[in-house]
Amino acid sequence: MTVVHWVSMSRRAALGGLLAASVVAAPLAARAEEVVNVYTTREIALAKPLFDAFAEKTGIKVNSVFVKDGLAERVKAEGAASPADVLMTVDIGNLIDLVDQGVTQPVKSEVLEKAIPANLRGADGNWFSLSMRARVAYVAKDRVKLDAITYENFADPKWKGEVCIRSGKHPYNTALIAAYIVHHGEEATQKWLEGVKANLARKATGGDREVARDILGELCDIGLANSYYVGLMRSGKGGPDQEKWGAAINVLLPTFQNGGTNVNISGAAVAKSSPNKVNAVKLLEFLVSPDAQELYAKANFEYPVVPGVPADPIIAAFGPLKVDNIDLLAIAKARKAAANLVDKVGFDD
Repeated sequence: MTVVHWVSMSRRAALGGLLAASVVAAPLAARAEEVVNVYTTREIALAKPLFDAFAEKTGIKVNSVFVKDGLAERVKAEGAASPADVLMTVDIGNLIDLVDQGVTQPVKSEVLEKAIPANLRGADGNWFSLSMRARVAYVAKDRVKLDAITYENFADPKWKGEVCIRSGKHPYNTALIAAYIVHHGEEATQKWLEGVKANLARKATGGDREVARDILGELCDIGLANSYYVGLMRSGKGGPDQEKWGAAINVLLPTFQNGGTNVNISGAAVAKSSPNKVNAVKLLEFLVSPDAQELYAKANFEYPVVPGVPADPIIAAFGPLKVDNIDLLAIAKARKAAANLVDKVGFDD
């Protein structure tokens, strides 16, 4: 059985201390071979079926702690006494921040190295991707006849007044802009951002699902948003209104002219002071097994990171995903430059 602890930010330090004390002071109840402690910024409900399956298969209990904000700061504050074994988060930038703040440790695992493509994991074993979401094009189903598009095309003047997108400062778009920098350089990226801004139908704001909503409302004809939101809308999980939004769009998988489709990830790392490192590695290895990958992908309509594992049928219907092969670490390093360009061109103004 998975034990879940919901943690508010105001109580996080106190509860962290209690959890640390329980793990350190109760060796008979929580021996290394019996437990693994996961700190996660993802909603625990998404991972609970996986943790339950892991516990059933291995007999290792998973203690899950939800940390909405300040994951690295919390682990650093707990220091060597931290009970955290695995750190899970969303967005490559957040994952690299954990590494940069020194709260992870390298892991050597043939299972992980074989299962996860090299560009989706740290070369030193400090972080690993567990699932992917693609930055895709939402296109008006009834008004736009289009079979393919590149990210570069979004700056084409033919789309003037027809593009909807959320804030350029949102991590989803910052990562895409950073990838554009890696492909084309800062000067070309600035010109591209200026072109996309000139094509906006409305201010860059709201969320990804609002792109589909505004396409249905004929405010715009095309937009950029994440792939998994389509699954949430079309499956009915977002309610009847969002089903209508999802039904109003076609989805295309854009590529860079010299690359593939931009993806971001959910991922994990082994905590620097993990008291149960062996079990932490076992959990990560389980999460990249074919069965777990399929379950993980369908839980939130994400793409598996392991080649050959099928996505949910709603997502698979978009067609084959050609993942851009640039190193995710390079994207993470270009985030600051991307954010600066967003300000420079007044993208969100």
